[in-house]
Amino acid sequence: MPITIDDFDIIIRPLITEQGVHFANTKGAYSFEVNKKANKIQIKNAVERIYNVKVRKVRTANHRGKLRRRGRTYGSKPSWKKAVVFLDPEFHIDLF
Repeated sequence: MPITIDDFDIIIRPLITEQGVHFANTKGAYSFEVNKKANKIQIKNAVERIYNVKVRKVRTANHRGKLRRRGRTYGSKPSWKKAVVFLDPEFHIDLF
């Protein structure tokens, strides 16, 4: 039985970078940090319900946390998952 997750637990935050803004303006592609356990269908449904848009496709990537060293101790940044959501041409998201 699949685990149900709330829409606001799936989409953690939008990723706003220079490259992300460029892709949003030219290709209609928006980047989000998402829950590591969420799949593409859950991400698509969450974005459609939160932002009232029509999603064409979703691409995901898992980012492993970088190793960090502080003196003698070693640690790592947390791992996270990124989703790039492509919208239909007549829709857009106002992130600012």
